[in-house]
Amino acid sequence: MRTMRWVPTLLSWMAALALAAPAWSAAPPKFEEVHLFIEYNSTDNDLGFHVFLDAEEWKSVTITNPAGAVIFSAAGKGPYGRPGLGLSEMFFEGSEPNLDDFPLADLLALFPEGKYKFVATRADGAKLTATSTFTHAVPAGPVVTTEVNGDNIVIRWQPVTSPPPGFPNEKINIVGYQVIVDPFQVTLPATTFQVTLPKEFADSLQSGSHGYEVLAIDASGNQTITAGSFDTP
Repeated sequence: MRTMRWVPTLLSWMAALALAAPAWSAAPPKFEEVHLFIEYNSTDNDLGFHVFLDAEEWKSVTITNPAGAVIFSAAGKGPYGRPGLGLSEMFFEGSEPNLDDFPLADLLALFPEGKYKFVATRADGAKLTATSTFTHAVPAGPVVTTEVNGDNIVIRWQPVTSPPPGFPNEKINIVGYQVIVDPFQVTLPATTFQVTLPKEFADSLQSGSHGYEVLAIDASGNQTITAGSFDTP
């Protein structure tokens, strides 16, 4: 889920700069997107910190926390470090310890709220920088139910408006829900609270139990999973 809010005055300022710039000037290279976010599994009670970044032809990248400490670095070697090649998107997941074994407060303390800085070097030597604002606003797990009537399978969930019990009491602003019944998945707007599986997909399911997940996605990018299951005859 990618959300973008533009301020009209900022757009006007950027347009003015574009008109004033010489025709031959090229836009400097930049990150297309950077994001550090929390994924909490309310069913298994585990939590991890995940990263996504997108830039063209980078060969090395570092991420620093709000205190300036490097928490991640990576570099491409061989062909991944050559001009015209390099790397592009990268996504990785941190380990997801169970909160019964690793207390939530201790885990969140390792990743304090604030701005995380991403710095990359492209294969041609250009530098890229960007920041991701990270928060501890974690949504509660959706409360899910299912209804199976032949090949008519409906998954429903209740709206999420608050954090899970025991989590930081921060404002939750849900921007969407994602439903995954492997390999089927769909992302829906925050105003939708059910999905009917396509008949063709439902007909392909063998008799027995089938697991699924419903994710509540906050505006911060933090997301929470609830697992459920249904039986088909």
